[in-house]
Amino acid sequence: MLSTSVEVCSPLDTELTPAVDACRVDDPQWLNFLGSQPDATVFHHPSWSTLLADTYGHRAFVLVQRRSDGDIVAGLPVLQMRGLFQGGCFRALPFTDHCPPLARSAASLRAFTDNLARWRAAQGLGRLVVHGELASAPSVHPISRGVRHVLPLDRSSDQVLESLKGGPVPRAIRKAQRQGVRTSISRSIADLPTFYRLHLQTRRRLGAPIQPKRFIEALWHEVLGAGLGFVVIAAYLGQPVAAGLFLAWNRNLIYKFGASDTRYWELRPNNLVMWTAIDWACRHGYRVLDFGLTSYHNQGLRDFKKRWGSLEIPLEYSYVGDPPTGSRSRATQRALARVIKASPPIVCRLMGEVLYRHVWPTSAS
Repeated sequence: MLSTSVEVCSPLDTELTPAVDACRVDDPQWLNFLGSQPDATVFHHPSWSTLLADTYGHRAFVLVQRRSDGDIVAGLPVLQMRGLFQGGCFRALPFTDHCPPLARSAASLRAFTDNLARWRAAQGLGRLVVHGELASAPSVHPISRGVRHVLPLDRSSDQVLESLKGGPVPRAIRKAQRQGVRTSISRSIADLPTFYRLHLQTRRRLGAPIQPKRFIEALWHEVLGAGLGFVVIAAYLGQPVAAGLFLAWNRNLIYKFGASDTRYWELRPNNLVMWTAIDWACRHGYRVLDFGLTSYHNQGLRDFKKRWGSLEIPLEYSYVGDPPTGSRSRATQRALARVIKASPPIVCRLMGEVLYRHVWPTSAS
């Protein structure tokens, strides 16, 4: 059973409580705090934590740092899960590229970090993994996970396109439009099968297991259905050829999934999908597009994201307690990829059912 607080003294700020508390993901005070944080994304929103918990059978909650008057000044959503080959694991958050703690001040973040480390020790946990940076502390081990690309959107879409003038992106967008590729933005459940078909095709081509279909279905109902995102679908002569799933909230847009049919790449539909989302975000007052995590080794994808004028930022995760002892080797990943690529689509789906629930979230990667 989780205790809800650890009584420890923090010399960092006498107005802060000497503990972190556990609260519900939909606690009104947490929601009020989120509304005050411009860097809060869908990944901090209760809908995302609930989606992960319900899909994989885990427990979602939020760890918060309070002031003495009870107001929240820092916090982080967390998932408690059990892996097939490991005991209890706490992660903030699995299947989430970037979910750093939110804090009103540097002092609040330092106090939250110290008290989080003490909470972890009091719970008897080997480690707590945070998909973002905490304050520097002896028990916090920052680990580089790759890079993320962030595109500022504090201007019109015309100005964004003008800043890319002379590069390959405007040419690709114009080519797609000239060839008759058309895009639409949707949250309709009727478009889920189209997205899933392209997504499965793409994951299999990459040699990666696909998320369970119930995850995609719940994502559509609980996140997109709540207005926290949308899918862009590109079609050629009425045939869907590419799609992108974006999470949108608090003026922060996140590119979560991309999918496409390789037979139509020459038409540049992926570029038009991305441009459609950027144009939407600019017209709706969004301030940033996060292209998500990219491995250091995936130079092609890094180049694609940088062509949009995005800033490449190192992405670090924080291991509170024990440092990581290892991760899936690249040789293991390549072997898994070969099996998926050479197998029927059902193998990609079956592997996703097992790996995403029991292995992926609790591995060091």
